[in-house]
Amino acid sequence: MRGPSSDAPAPAYIDTSKASIARVYDAFLDGKDNYEIDREVLRRVRRVAPEASTLAVDNRQFLIRATRFLAARTGITQFLDCGSGLPTAENTHQVAQRINPEARVVYVDNDPVVLAHGRALLEENDRTHFSAADIFNPRETLEDPVVREHIDFSEPVALLQMGTLHHYNGESPTVREIMAEYIEALPSGSYVGISHFFDPETEEHSAIARRMEETFLHSPMGSGRFRTRRELEELFEGLELVPPGLVICADWWPDGPNLTPLDAVSYCIAGAVGRKP
Repeated sequence: MRGPSSDAPAPAYIDTSKASIARVYDAFLDGKDNYEIDREVLRRVRRVAPEASTLAVDNRQFLIRATRFLAARTGITQFLDCGSGLPTAENTHQVAQRINPEARVVYVDNDPVVLAHGRALLEENDRTHFSAADIFNPRETLEDPVVREHIDFSEPVALLQMGTLHHYNGESPTVREIMAEYIEALPSGSYVGISHFFDPETEEHSAIARRMEETFLHSPMGSGRFRTRRELEELFEGLELVPPGLVICADWWPDGPNLTPLDAVSYCIAGAVGRKP
């Protein structure tokens, strides 16, 4: 496990006594912007699912393919990426702007480590911007001055919640209510992409999902819910799902045939893209 930045003293504004969602994902992707407390989460999850890093890889690849689809096939020119995380290869704006150089992307993330390390790297041109709003507070996000300045809500928008909602621990509003508020605010013709930890409710894979959930929830990160198909379908209420609908991330328009068997954990993260009529 690489992580040279974690061996250096942390800046005073970064709390290394608690794992950060963004830094844990960075550790899962073999990044360098993480600390020992974050790698401890990865080690714990790997004890119950040795290929756990596949969760992050499948999620990232789904984000890339969904963004490519949205930029190339739907006419969407503005993206609101909720929970950007730390920059890695093929960020949303790079994928979208490679297809349409005029595409506008606003990232939203209030994680201190993202604000410290990610913002400057993500805001690399005048069509890419960053908001520090709370993605689990739709009103705050939708009314944020940066979002309002660069996203035109009279035109269709692509709203992305990739690998975010399973880290919401609040009881009110529920994740269903959070997404309902976002969807209600979007104009007709908008698209929503969501990926989420998944309990497939099968004898082979449900036990793995629940073991990983238990480990995530009792790790220094303290979040990571695995929801069922019915629970995930509720997040898309009011939307028409783009074929193939809600499937495991690895099966959503892959770049080619799967020539080797999928890791068991690949069956434990699902995603879909839906269009608002």
